[in-house]
Amino acid sequence: MAFTIEDLNYEKDNKERMPWEHYLEQYQKLDPHEIAARLEIPYNDETKAFTLTFIETEYQITFPDFAVTHTPDEKRYYPLEDMIWAKILVIRFLINGAEVKGSGKFLTYREMPWGEVYCRQFDGRCIKRLAFSYGFKLNAFKAILEHMGATPLKHGDASYELEVFRNYKMQLILWEGDDEFPPSAQILFSDNFPASFHTEDLAEMGDVVIGSMKQIAKLI
Repeated sequence: MAFTIEDLNYEKDNKERMPWEHYLEQYQKLDPHEIAARLEIPYNDETKAFTLTFIETEYQITFPDFAVTHTPDEKRYYPLEDMIWAKILVIRFLINGAEVKGSGKFLTYREMPWGEVYCRQFDGRCIKRLAFSYGFKLNAFKAILEHMGATPLKHGDASYELEVFRNYKMQLILWEGDDEFPPSAQILFSDNFPASFHTEDLAEMGDVVIGSMKQIAKLI
């Protein structure tokens, strides 16, 4: 089902409505062919839509109204059609993003520019949330990430790499809790993220990914 901006009903939450309206206005002033060339993504002049992969799912996003549809796959949950912060992340990527490959190195949030300033908030909002949601449920963690199309890694007790946008990757790492020690987690980002995102955006990205995991858990 297509998403349109009329569906958002932002009067309920000015914190979300105002950023969305600001970014949508910026987006509508751009040249879609410039966006497509800068990000190296397809743009169809007939349908007036970009094709963009976000969290391992392919979407079509129209210009200038930002109506979203997904290419059918087996996931059954599509955050870009359901989550406002997913929409804001994607529209910001279309406005400001760049096609930049990482070096292969992954960084903690603290190692990102200004990450030290926001590290405590990120730790509570994303890392502890991940740890205490799945640190005693590693099998559920694995099933969800595999359903999302993530690649298993060999870090910690369970870990996966998830491509958020093409070449922009997150690693989610869990250490299982037991009777003596609480569970712990880490979230790493490929070192190209600063080319397209402010460090504060990465907390929203963590929220979107973990929120998507919660929704997918209900489906599998």
